[in-house]
Amino acid sequence: MIIGNLVRDPEVKTTPSGVSVASFSVATSFVWKDASGQKQEKAEYHNIVAWRKLADIIGQYLKKGSKIYLEGRLQTRDWTGQDGAKKYRTEIILDNMIMLDSKGAGAKGPVPPPASPPPEPAVNNPDEEISVEDIPF
Repeated sequence: MIIGNLVRDPEVKTTPSGVSVASFSVATSFVWKDASGQKQEKAEYHNIVAWRKLADIIGQYLKKGSKIYLEGRLQTRDWTGQDGAKKYRTEIILDNMIMLDSKGAGAKGPVPPPASPPPEPAVNNPDEEISVEDIPF
């Protein structure tokens, strides 16, 4: 599960058997203060692949800069490059996503409902603080 912004417009293709596949990258950042109190930030880039209906929705509604929440699984592919060296690429195979931009922001048309409802809150009282013991994982 990550929340980030698209680094580039999604690329949507169709396989020979007619299945849609979208690929794009998402940037996430980590912010902290160093020993001297200076704010530091580090960006990480994640390769994302979506299939079928999710790929179609992504191609229609997302663009560079769109903020999304995504869920998926890691998969590493390997191949032999033209130079004969073994190459590797780790990707997140998307299972679910929720567009986080305000209505119309980053969209190429009307924003559809999320792919699935957001997870239920961990507590019933939104003002109550969550303790580590309450986290189910």
